[in-house]
Amino acid sequence: MWETALVHTHEWPGEFTFCPRCAAKLESAVVAGQIRMRCPDCGYVHFRNPGVGAAVVVWDDQDRLLLIKRAKGSTKPGLWAIPAGYVDYGEEVRAAAARELREETGLEADVGDVVWVASNFHDPAKLTVGIWFLGTVTGGRLEAGDDAEEAAFFALSNLPPLAFNTDVAYLRSLGALANVAGD
Repeated sequence: MWETALVHTHEWPGEFTFCPRCAAKLESAVVAGQIRMRCPDCGYVHFRNPGVGAAVVVWDDQDRLLLIKRAKGSTKPGLWAIPAGYVDYGEEVRAAAARELREETGLEADVGDVVWVASNFHDPAKLTVGIWFLGTVTGGRLEAGDDAEEAAFFALSNLPPLAFNTDVAYLRSLGALANVAGD
């Protein structure tokens, strides 16, 4: 059921090549039971950790789900997704979720309970852990922006093609969706 990405860190795209402390060329080494990049000069070990993403699940008064169509230049353009994005360093995760919703849809929302958490492996260079929150719209006007070219509400029985397996898994977890397609 759960997807696993077993990739040695030295094979990942975007991996550090030089030490951020002393600029020496990093070498592969087994550290804490895994292959990691380590500096032979100063001993720095690069622990490549996933980023954090935050999504907001918004339902309208007709029980339709808010989705955004991914714009050109974004990951999986032309496909649809629950509004989401990266949490910036130092940003509180619910504030990041609300910011991403506002940037992508023009809507303001109270961000509430966590409804789903999953590891995302769709971009090997940017692995993330995603947190989906339930959101209640408090203001704004529905208008696509940032990396969304459209924003609209959809009945679960009439969803467009979805971009990410993690959104599909969340929607399937609701029990109402047996044949949601995505990724």
